[in-house]
Amino acid sequence: MSTENVRIKLLERDDVTPEAAALYDALLTQRGVVPNMFKALAYSPHIAKGVAGFLKPLLSDGALPGWYKELVAVRVSILCESEYAIRAHSISAQKKGASAAQIDAVGDFENGPYSENEKLGFRLANHLHSGSREVDDIFYSELRAVFDDAALVELFLTAAAFEMFPRFIGGLRIPVTPPAAK
Repeated sequence: MSTENVRIKLLERDDVTPEAAALYDALLTQRGVVPNMFKALAYSPHIAKGVAGFLKPLLSDGALPGWYKELVAVRVSILCESEYAIRAHSISAQKKGASAAQIDAVGDFENGPYSENEKLGFRLANHLHSGSREVDDIFYSELRAVFDDAALVELFLTAAAFEMFPRFIGGLRIPVTPPAAK
């Protein structure tokens, strides 16, 4: 997606409030680049800060490893056809320890180098993408047999959150963030 199709001007650091500038600086330090999504969110600095505050613990190691949650985000991004989110979360998954083979196989995860438990999490992403009613009692029992409450919360929230972000990005036609300079 080229920048000429963007529906909202992406704000550069010189264009933002001091609160948003501080977030830009933190993102630049953490990631080496300010993601274009945040250059749109900067119109509302308190929301941008809240989104960053939400994503950091959600995608960090917790009850589930961060690399795996990033791959779940990639799976949802594939389902949502969001090149922006696919690229962003593939890069993050790699930085957090996912192998190239794991990243490459998310689109065809059933045949990928994943444990049965990991595949179950991708299946959850598929079910939630079709609607929460797709998580019937039988499927939830399969999840419950494998994941404890904390892991279930992280898994469901990761899959659900990444239904929202691709829609925000796609609706505003936010272009893929260029890779960080090396």
